[in-house]
Amino acid sequence: MTRIILIGYMGAGKTTIGKALAKALGVTFYDLDWYIETRMHRTVKQIFDAEGEEGFRRIEHNLLHEVAEFENVVISCGGGTPCFFDNIDYMNRQGKVIYLKASPEVLYEHLKMGKSVRPLLLNKTPGQVREFIVEQLAHREQFYSKANYTLDINLLDNHDKINITVDKLQKLIEK
Repeated sequence: MTRIILIGYMGAGKTTIGKALAKALGVTFYDLDWYIETRMHRTVKQIFDAEGEEGFRRIEHNLLHEVAEFENVVISCGGGTPCFFDNIDYMNRQGKVIYLKASPEVLYEHLKMGKSVRPLLLNKTPGQVREFIVEQLAHREQFYSKANYTLDINLLDNHDKINITVDKLQKLIEK
């Protein structure tokens, strides 16, 4: 049975790498945010707007416990998922947890290029976004560092490198 859980800050490439890794392993891919949206029939932003971050984190925690019971999956979690409740310890018990680690500058560049709405970054200037990333990473590192494995993705900037990263991940989890 395969159960791989990808964690890291928003913009680290969890969904992109997760899809490619799941395909390479021949298993199903789940993005936890997408799973939440499907089950709740609302976007993450709508949940944040209606219930605040605390309400969203409760829903996220409950649905993490649902999806992390599935077998033969690669799951990408939201950037904050490991940092609330006992989520990181639970994930470590459920499967192989991999922290996709990147510098604040790389994350900022990835987020700038991304097209998805990030509720925590709305209405912030570029300077405020950079500062926010640095502050949040400093806080979240204590949770991220509890992952079974850490993979530096600072050089992940094209599709060839995604394939190289998937190969590295496969070798890492086979050990």
